[in-house]
Amino acid sequence: MNQISTIASPLLGVSKDSADFMLKLVGVLGFAALTGLAAQIAVPLPGTPVPMTLQTLAVTLAAFTLGSRLGVVSMLIYLAAAAAGLPMLSNGGAGLTEIMGATGGYLLGFVLSQPVMAISARNGKAFGGAKGLLASLVLGSAVILACGVLWQMLWLKWDFATALEKGVWPFLPGDVVKSAAAFVLGFGLVPWACKRGW
Repeated sequence: MNQISTIASPLLGVSKDSADFMLKLVGVLGFAALTGLAAQIAVPLPGTPVPMTLQTLAVTLAAFTLGSRLGVVSMLIYLAAAAAGLPMLSNGGAGLTEIMGATGGYLLGFVLSQPVMAISARNGKAFGGAKGLLASLVLGSAVILACGVLWQMLWLKWDFATALEKGVWPFLPGDVVKSAAAFVLGFGLVPWACKRGW
């Protein structure tokens, strides 16, 4: 059991297992909320209906911190909250109509990328180091962008070239910056999560 659970247990008057569960719950709900907050930092880009947000940074940090299963749960809670009408999408958007719009594929990618990033960042259950983090960032971005492109081709009926032009190329510079920040933060978050067995 980690130090936080050990310290929290007597303070809260609960067992270490209960304290650990509470910490996981806070993490899952916290990253769902953080992803919603990151969506509000939205920068419109010319030539595409999809704004650039800080969501992918929050999504990556969720995978680093929570691991595969809890990361997926956190992103599903995020989407459920948005579907229920909470303003969790970019520019305060909410509801199924917004989720099913041009950004729907990326939102699905947030869920599907969690195990890819969490497993890649680790070597087995140990911290995978710089190579693991780099692989995690590249593969995670690839999953999210691929989901976005496929969604736009199937749902919006864009051809492949248009989907790349409007759904991939405008976001690559921002992805590099956000990935660099996640790479640095990952050196602290992933080992912490590995020690917890998350």
